[in-house]
Order: sequence, then C-alpha cells, then structure tokens
Amino acid sequence: MSSAAPSRPLTPVTRVLRLCLHALFAGLLALAAARAVTGSAPRAGWVVAVCALLAAAYAAGVRAPAVGRSARAAGAWLAGMGGVWGALLVLSPDGLWLAFPLYFLELHLLRLRWALAAVAVTACAAIGGFLGHSGSVTPGAFLGPLLGGAVAVATVLGYQALYRESERRRELIEELIATRAELAVAERGAGILAERERLAREIHDTLAQGLSSIHLLLRAAERALSEDPPPPTPDPAGSAGAGGAGGAGGDVSAGAVAAALAHIGRAREAAQENLAEARRFVRALAPPDLEHGSLAGALERLCSGAPGPRVRFSVSGVPRELPTPYEVALLRIAQSALANVVRHARADRAGITLTFMDTSVTLDVVDDGRGFDPASAPSGDGGFGLPAMRARAESLGGLFTVESDPGQGTAVAVTLPLPLEA
Repeated sequence: MSSAAPSRPLTPVTRVLRLCLHALFAGLLALAAARAVTGSAPRAGWVVAVCALLAAAYAAGVRAPAVGRSARAAGAWLAGMGGVWGALLVLSPDGLWLAFPLYFLELHLLRLRWALAAVAVTACAAIGGFLGHSGSVTPGAFLGPLLGGAVAVATVLGYQALYRESERRRELIEELIATRAELAVAERGAGILAERERLAREIHDTLAQGLSSIHLLLRAAERALSEDPPPPTPDPAGSAGAGGAGGAGGDVSAGAVAAALAHIGRAREAAQENLAEARRFVRALAPPDLEHGSLAGALERLCSGAPGPRVRFSVSGVPRELPTPYEVALLRIAQSALANVVRHARADRAGITLTFMDTSVTLDVVDDGRGFDPASAPSGDGGFGLPAMRARAESLGGLFTVESDPGQGTAVAVTLPLPLEA
C-alpha cells in the first residue's frame, strides 16, 4: 500500500496481510462498541456512532483507488481518520487499541519521514487518551503505545527491506532470462553461419568440382570432334566431285567419335555422382562414395576417374576404421586437392597416399605440375579451396600444410590425430 513504491499486483502474502489488517481494525472497533453497550458506559450511543463513522471512513479509504496512488490523498484520509479516532479516544478508553492498526496504515501509505511523524503523533494521542481516562500516571501508559509504535516501525521497515531485495532478485532473474534468450539467439545465428560455411565447403568440394570436371570432359570431347577431320578426297570430276569432297570433309573419323563418346560417358558419370551429392545434401547423409565402401576404396575410385593427369593411389600402414567425420574430411580434401591439380597444375602425374600410423592418419596429394607460391596463392573460388581444406583439417584438430615452388610441383598434406580407443 506504500505510495512510494510502484503499484504491483498483490502477492498471496500481501493479500493475507491486508485482510488481517482489515480484520484487526474491524475487530477493535466492534470491541469498543460492544464494551460501551454492555458496560452501560456514559455516552454509549455516541461511542457506537463514532465507531460506525470510523468504520465507514475506513471502508471508504480502502475502496478509494486515489488513496493507494497519491500520498496527498492518503494523508487527507489519514487525517480524517485521526480526527474521528481522537473523538473516540475522548469518549472511550477502548479507542486506545486502534492506535496499533493506525501505525501500520501510516507507515504503508506515507513517505517514511511523514510516516514516522504520524506514528509519533498517534502514540502521543494514545498516551494522552489513556492518561485522561485513568487519571493516574503509570509506566504502562507510556510503554504500551511507544512499544506498539516501535514494533510497527520495525515490522514495516523489515518488510520493505525484504520487498526491495525481492524486487532486485526479480529484476536480476528477468535480466538473466533476457540474457539467456539473447545468447540463444546469438548461438543460433552462429550455428546458422557455421552451417552455411560447412555447406559452402561441401558444395565447393563436390558439386563445383564435379561441374568443373564435366566442363573439362565436354570441352575435350568438343576438341576431339573438331580437331580430327579426315583428309579431303581429290575428285577430278569437276563440280560434282567438289561437292562430294566437301561432304567428305565434313565427316569425322571413327577414332575421334570414339574419343568424344568416351569423354561424354565420363562426363555423364560425373553428372550422376553430382546428382547423388545433391540428394545427399537434402537427406544430410554421408557422401555416396563412403556409404557402401571404405575410405581407401573411395580414394582409389577418385584417382581412377580423374580427368587429365595419371593419378596413382597407395595405402601405407595398417588400415583401420575411422570415424565418419574423419573419412568425410579426408575424402573432401582429396577431392578438392585433385580438382586443383586437374584445373591449375598442368601436371603429367599425381599421387594420393593414405598413411595409417599409431596415433594419426595422413593424406598426401602430390603432383609434378607447374607449382605456385603458397604465400601469394588466391583464396580459391568464392573464398574456398586451400582455406576450406585447412578449415576442415583444423576442425578435427589436424594439421594442414602446403609445399610448392614455381616449376617444382605441389605437395598437400593433412594429418589428423586419431581418437583414443575406449
């Protein structure tokens, strides 16, 4: 009920305390009226009338919203209540007991300095009423109202301190909940970015490389069809012969057709593999090359199907089963490195070696191509390539190295620590 505090919905505890205060005030009024009637006290009718007036004033203030919101309205209401209560003190000594609930009303509705002053005035009025009716000065006349006021002040101040602490904790909990929600949003955003980066690497290492291979194979088929025409057949028969020679010159040799068909067939196989990769992205499954075989088998198929230079594959050490993330990373790195060899190295030969050791597994991709300066190497198509390979290796705690010099070929190596066996 304090006007100094913002209005909040009542809790069950505060609702019970308010009902107890109402019951105490009503009970003390009823007690004063009953004692005046049953004791045949002089002016009993006046006592009952003043009690009824005080009850009506109390009820009106409790139901008035302005009393709980405005310190000025609360002060006016308490002043009116105090005046009626003073009249009751003059008429009956039993009005003294109403000082205790009045203490609580003053402390709850007024600001602290005004509340303490109001409590002091109420205590003095209670002491004066007791002395006026008893006609003698005793320690109880002072101790009762003063102790009651002190208890009321200590109770209300203690409750307000607990309320403020509860409010601080509530605000802290709200801040923690808001911070946790913001953290969840940030983590979700980071997860989305990480997933986008992962998909970008996957697309670069699979679909983009596959489409590049298809492009190279189709270009080779086009070259085979356009660069191998048969020699023209001389025709001494004049214009008719010239027409026949022109038709023969437009034909393509059987060898060129066979070579073109071979390139187109390999391009078709690459397109089918890329279609399988695209479907895997939708299903979020392992690479098709690893679904029904080992990593070594997938690498051997990769080498045998690579367009361009001759690629040799070898395994060193005792093969062992690797976790799926390891196999996916090694296969993707091999695919990306071999695609770089085909597209940029102009190599005659290349080799992929998978080496199993006691605590690690190593993949080496070497070629005898034109090489490059790793320090000035571009970041790759769309920002991928070597950085994507390095990111894959480092995501599993591995080491990625590139050794190359212009004219000296290139060696790419990735070493992944093997997980400890249970």
